[in-house]
Amino acid sequence: MNPAILLPAASYTHARIEKVSGAGPPVPASDQLAAEEPLEIRVGYEAAGQRQHRTLAVTMRTPGHDEELAAGFLLTEGIIQLKSDILGIIPCPDVRKAEEAGNVTRAELAAHVHVDFGALERHFYTSSSCGVCGKTSIDAVRTASCPVLPADGPRLAYDTVHELPERLRAAQAGFEQTGGQHAAALFTPAGELLLLREDVGRHNALDKVIGAALLAGWLPLHRHVLLVSGRASFELVQKAAAAGLGVLAAVGAPSSLAVQAAESFGMTVLGFVRNGRYNVYCHGWRLGG
Repeated sequence: MNPAILLPAASYTHARIEKVSGAGPPVPASDQLAAEEPLEIRVGYEAAGQRQHRTLAVTMRTPGHDEELAAGFLLTEGIIQLKSDILGIIPCPDVRKAEEAGNVTRAELAAHVHVDFGALERHFYTSSSCGVCGKTSIDAVRTASCPVLPADGPRLAYDTVHELPERLRAAQAGFEQTGGQHAAALFTPAGELLLLREDVGRHNALDKVIGAALLAGWLPLHRHVLLVSGRASFELVQKAAAAGLGVLAAVGAPSSLAVQAAESFGMTVLGFVRNGRYNVYCHGWRLGG
């Protein structure tokens, strides 16, 4: 298996269960569950000539690739723009409770990075796995410096799109073991899988992918294709646009606001990519052949 898609041991846990088949009695068995724990993301930054530290967000995630998750979150929320904006990301050493160990990470930001916490409080959304809604959300995204994507983005053959779900599914180690993790993956326009991450939260899976690409120096991702295992929400479109992705394909359906945002960004959105079919919702000029 590609090292980029190895499943971290902390990403699943074992549970004792009872299995029922048909009308038969329960039978003792064991099952593997997708792990879900809170991750507190803190930032270190310069203010008035002194180093300050502050909690930025807490997200429920599957443990593993936490550095990438933090980096991707900082980028897709408009806090940083470049890899050089981050001095380093470390497990926070000053946790107060033993149970918090491993669930707090701190990103040390370069001195030139200004964090407007007031603006962040106004623009962060109360969201769930369904994303967010409201026209003001698109306005907020525009203020977060999501660019209009270039018109020379990746060109995909119709048949290549059909091949992506099977390649994604074959690489989903976490889903294979637990059945409970979303996946996000980067492909080349020719359909080669480059990077895959899984998480109980679809937005976290995407942040991990984008964070990994950021730390590897790949951004902007204008020549890459993104495939997600579930729906395409507004939040995923916003995050993909922040990373420069021109094509977002989803195994499930896009939301109306996701399509509206993608249309304004110049992003191609494909939905229901499975079983040899898919729908093109906007900017289909990237498809052909």
